[in-house]
Amino acid sequence: MRSNLLKGSLLLMVAMFNQESLMAQMYVSPNSYVFVNNEQLFVKGDLELNSGTSNLYLRSEGQLLQGTTVSGNNKGVGDLSVYQEGTSNNFGYNQWCSPVGVPNAAAGNNAFGIGQLKRPSTVTNFGGESIVTTLDGSSTNSTLVISNRWIYKFVNSNQYANWVYVGSANTLLPGEGFTMKGVSGSDNTTILGVVNNPGNNQRYDFRGKPNDGTIDITVGSTPGPDYPNRTLTGNPYPSAINVNLFLLENSGYTVNYGTGAYVFVPGTAKINGNAYYWEHAKTANSHVLSQYVAGYGTYSPNGATAFSPGTYVNASWNTYNGDGTPNTTGPVLPGAERYKRMFAPIGQGFQVQGLVNGTVQMKNIYRVFVKEGAASNSTFDRTANTATGNWPEIQNVAGVDYSKYSKAEVPQIRIHTVLNDQFTRETALAFNSNATDGYDVALDAVASEGSLPNDTYFPLSDGSQYVISTMPFSIDKRIPFAFKASAQTTYRITVGDLINFDLAENIYLHDKQTGEYFDIKNNFFEITLPAGSVKDRFEITFQDEKLSSNDAAFADNFVVYQNNESHNLTIGNPKQLDLKSCTVFDITGKQVFTKANLGSNAEYTFPTSGLSDGVYIVRVNSKDNQEFGKKVLVKK
Repeated sequence: MRSNLLKGSLLLMVAMFNQESLMAQMYVSPNSYVFVNNEQLFVKGDLELNSGTSNLYLRSEGQLLQGTTVSGNNKGVGDLSVYQEGTSNNFGYNQWCSPVGVPNAAAGNNAFGIGQLKRPSTVTNFGGESIVTTLDGSSTNSTLVISNRWIYKFVNSNQYANWVYVGSANTLLPGEGFTMKGVSGSDNTTILGVVNNPGNNQRYDFRGKPNDGTIDITVGSTPGPDYPNRTLTGNPYPSAINVNLFLLENSGYTVNYGTGAYVFVPGTAKINGNAYYWEHAKTANSHVLSQYVAGYGTYSPNGATAFSPGTYVNASWNTYNGDGTPNTTGPVLPGAERYKRMFAPIGQGFQVQGLVNGTVQMKNIYRVFVKEGAASNSTFDRTANTATGNWPEIQNVAGVDYSKYSKAEVPQIRIHTVLNDQFTRETALAFNSNATDGYDVALDAVASEGSLPNDTYFPLSDGSQYVISTMPFSIDKRIPFAFKASAQTTYRITVGDLINFDLAENIYLHDKQTGEYFDIKNNFFEITLPAGSVKDRFEITFQDEKLSSNDAAFADNFVVYQNNESHNLTIGNPKQLDLKSCTVFDITGKQVFTKANLGSNAEYTFPTSGLSDGVYIVRVNSKDNQEFGKKVLVKK
């Protein structure tokens, strides 16, 4: 591993490996500081920030990595300072995990409290921050006001109960995550070219003794699939981490750090191997829980290797009742935005679900120098980019050569189901030779909220509802797809996205009861079902065994083309078949355009300048009731 120390940065330090502190690998004297700008600082052993005037500043994605010592041995009453951004909306939550604790002269990690969050005033100074007990926080050019009403943690707790109020207390142990709402207003103070809060994201300065070494995180066995026990944890270090390694090694896998191979060892799993990330819509405008547009996305480390990206599916974007349980009302919101979750940036919180009563461990060996952003699969917020090719060189504590490994996700199909025009459920079929057709810990992922009254999922085993199903690919696969409804429910289903998937030309939803096959790759299927669960009627297939030659030929009679330069949709009908209608739907199935009685023209052109950027489904029907669908991308 190459470790460029402080490349291109300013280093002001009185003593490093100083005789005054023979036990420290790095020592910062009183009235001194280290400034790390856009680089990583690697310290093989412990760090001592000797006095209250001994400081380490991480700026512009600067990060601190430390060696593979088991126990955290950092000490001193000085501060490490690192920035991270959270939501600027004072109704929206972030889930955090602090990279620092309260400074202390004794060696070891210490607890954290929100009093350690500061407002940056210059590149090294802070000021103007305060904590209030009222509902709302705020941000101005001179102040940062944080409400302590929303500071909670939960450890081995039910998702909808047992949240523990923290407030302003310094009681968050290393590795314990916490919730905090954002602030309203704006702060135009500019530091290193970045504004504190331009009205989009609020910058916080975490200050304290940096966490280091192995950190124990309490988990507990799960009582049932609908209301599982989880622990809010996250990245506890002032550097990024490889979440795959944490999830795999704590869910029963042995990871070969030389090849990236991971092998399951039965009976050793402590968690289910999935990470659950809170997503709160930026349009939040109320503190009333029933008006939230929010939920948990789900990550599975099911990559080709432990150093390859896993699969992430978005939250269902439901609203929530006053008791914390999801309800069935709310706006239609897209499920197509995907996040990158393989590398957790500094401060990122997430949840894990226990299988046993005990502890899991976060370790220095998981630490990597990865800057936050879509290209590196490390984001605190949203992104829509898809990575391809191999990783660049990534400096890391484990000494792994990441450039040998692909940063592409395994082939997968993302299925989007809109339920009652209220919310979108995203599910993913991923194809990986490391998996089996049955349930595999960590590679398959159970839904973050199995108690939704209406839902779709993969019924793998044990009554749980899986939103990620990983298996080896075969063209003959028939994959059960289940529906659940508390009352009569309308489902609208289509393939929302294909990721690196060229294993099959077609994707169908097969109704075994009627024998019909529905093309969900280029079209959508809609059905209304009565209350109840339907687990064995529908399946995903890649071949239509009843497709006639006439049916197959009908779609070949047309050419559908979206010209984004002229903002027109063109449908070529060279055989001049008699057409009854052309209808255009957005990806949720909402009709945005229709034209009836088209006749038998050789070509039709429809304007698309009024459509927003996105994927649309074009459905063409003939006079003799034949039909085909085609997806097009509108981009201005």
